[in-house]
Amino acid sequence: MSTTSEPEASRSSDDRATPDSLLHSAPGTGVAPEDLVMASGRDVTPATLEWARKKMEREGPNCIERLLP
Repeated sequence: MSTTSEPEASRSSDDRATPDSLLHSAPGTGVAPEDLVMASGRDVTPATLEWARKKMEREGPNCIERLLP
């Protein structure tokens, strides 16, 4: 009989969940407009870069935290 679960030792490291502490952007490390555009799920274009620059000017670099888990 075969099961779909694998023993922990046989799983690759890619199968493990990323720790929550690594999923945050740490805005103090230099968030760029490109980062904000990509976090929003948009394509990087001149128009979306301008949107991101304006948003960051209004709300600060922490605004990316609202887009990330």
